[in-house]
Amino acid sequence: MHKSLPLIASLVLLAGCAAPRRQTYSQPPAPTPPAWTAGGTAPDAQTAAGAPAAADLKWQEFFTDGKLRQVIQLALANNRDLRLATLNVEKVQAQYRLQRAAQYPTATVGASVDAYRMPADMTNNDKSYVSDSNQIGAEVSSWELDLFGRLRNLKEQALEQYLATEQGRIASQISLVASVGSSYLSLAGDRESLRLAQATLEAQKATYDLVRRTRDLGVKSDLDLSETLSQVQAAEVDVVGYTGQLTLDENALNLLVGATVPADLLPDGLGTDQALRDVAEGLPSDVLLRRPDILQAEHQLKAAYANIDVARAAFFPQIYLTGGGGFLSGALQQLFSFRALTWEFAPQVTLPIFDAGARKTKYQIAQVDRDTAVADYEKTIQAAFREVSDSLSQRTRLLERQNAQQALVNTLDRTYRLTEARYKAGIDNYLSVLVAQRSLYSGQQSLVSLRLLRLTNLVTLYKVLGGGA
Repeated sequence: MHKSLPLIASLVLLAGCAAPRRQTYSQPPAPTPPAWTAGGTAPDAQTAAGAPAAADLKWQEFFTDGKLRQVIQLALANNRDLRLATLNVEKVQAQYRLQRAAQYPTATVGASVDAYRMPADMTNNDKSYVSDSNQIGAEVSSWELDLFGRLRNLKEQALEQYLATEQGRIASQISLVASVGSSYLSLAGDRESLRLAQATLEAQKATYDLVRRTRDLGVKSDLDLSETLSQVQAAEVDVVGYTGQLTLDENALNLLVGATVPADLLPDGLGTDQALRDVAEGLPSDVLLRRPDILQAEHQLKAAYANIDVARAAFFPQIYLTGGGGFLSGALQQLFSFRALTWEFAPQVTLPIFDAGARKTKYQIAQVDRDTAVADYEKTIQAAFREVSDSLSQRTRLLERQNAQQALVNTLDRTYRLTEARYKAGIDNYLSVLVAQRSLYSGQQSLVSLRLLRLTNLVTLYKVLGGGA
């Protein structure tokens, strides 16, 4: 038995009496109700029936518009924030590999030749001579014998940090996909509003020309002409406003994509309500724990637990092994003979006997970091629960509002046509027609806004339910 082994055993027994108890990770219970709170209103049966879970639905399947899918693909390739997140993952992954390598000994091999001549006037017999020294060997320098898990837990901490960073990248990607989808839909909605405003402007101009000609013939009054002109000018204001808003929408989309979106990929309008697939809400216990931001918080919590064990290992001795072996000879031809064999073994054991409470304080800090990570994990779950509940509540109400608004527009359209017919028949004055036109145009613009809100809400719902990357 090596002379140092009893000393090491004594130090381990001494340290074990003062070391804190080992911490074991356990997943904290989710601080949320077992079901979503959607304001007492259940999701629409037709939209939710048979819909897949968001986490099981890749974005290529959720967004059914081919142009939008191409724009999202451009964003994934060019967005700088996502690129930074990816590079950060690569960096943390490399840090994990470094920490994992620290568990293993570092071995080096080398060879050296040392020759020198001693002059005659420096020797006792007044004769010069040449001295040779040849050496070849391998060495293991300062390898820490990880008996108490310090390096193992440092590796575990680095692994959890890497996994957390990877989940952060996935969350960034899902957020980017949703942001591009919402920005694209906003552009589509404003283009549809602009087209509606332009069509209304052309109709108002045609009506104005008709009223002006009839006024010149003495059939209509200047009041009719002035009221018609006010409608033309109001439509012109809307056209200018939506035209300017389109520029802002395109700039926002280009920034998200990280490049200028080709004109042929830009939307013409909102299209149909089937531009997006619906998703099932599921149960909080199934959905929330699959969201990447929650998985990220959990990995950070696991890293905090590993850090506690790192601080605990400081209460035990640190054992380093240094050793080597090889051949040493003054004659090159005898270098690999048994007589030239040499070796070295130098274990080292360190254990602080007085540090003014530094180790205990570091352990307490690690515990506080663990408690902080627990609170952050629970807060992330609660925030996610609220996001899903809000989006679910809005999904139902926006669908109801859109259906009601569509019915209103249909009624306003019939009212306008009847009023126009009565005006042409000479039953009503033109003021009734103007009121009906304004009401119809306002109702149509509100319908576009509600359709846009409903579609962007569905994109948000897909994201907050942990939509697949």
